[in-house]
Amino acid sequence: MAKRKGKSLFSLSTLLASFFGAAMIAISFAYFNYKFSEYKFIDFKEWTFYEKSDLFTPTEETYIVVFYSSREKGTMDLLANVDLNLPILAIDYYNKVRENSQTTTFLRGGTENSLAFIHRFNIYSSPSIFFIKKHKDSLYKQDSMIRKLDNLKELSKQIKHL
Repeated sequence: MAKRKGKSLFSLSTLLASFFGAAMIAISFAYFNYKFSEYKFIDFKEWTFYEKSDLFTPTEETYIVVFYSSREKGTMDLLANVDLNLPILAIDYYNKVRENSQTTTFLRGGTENSLAFIHRFNIYSSPSIFFIKKHKDSLYKQDSMIRKLDNLKELSKQIKHL
């Protein structure tokens, strides 16, 4: 009787496939941890924003931050009337004064403050949106990627998908 050569259940290809699978999982985990660590902090004790003429002090745990331009027609009215499940901090590039609505707090700051904000969060287009979450006291951490809003009228639809 001739001896039959059999393959072992634990072959070299199985070992390599397992190794590369584990390596890919580890790399993706490290990448997402790195991307999340890129998220920035904002301390409202150090960054001065105003509601009309009063100093803004955050009170909520989570905010939606919308950086926009009041020179875009109807933008301020759309932001004032949008109804989402989270409060909105609307920061105007042109620092126009606006009365707060029930769900939206309109903020403004000096030119230096606005430029530092744009730089800190790498905002390249208007309107842009992201979430912040309370870390401790007046310190908040960015809780999402910064996204460009193509159409403010679609804000509520886009928020549900973030």
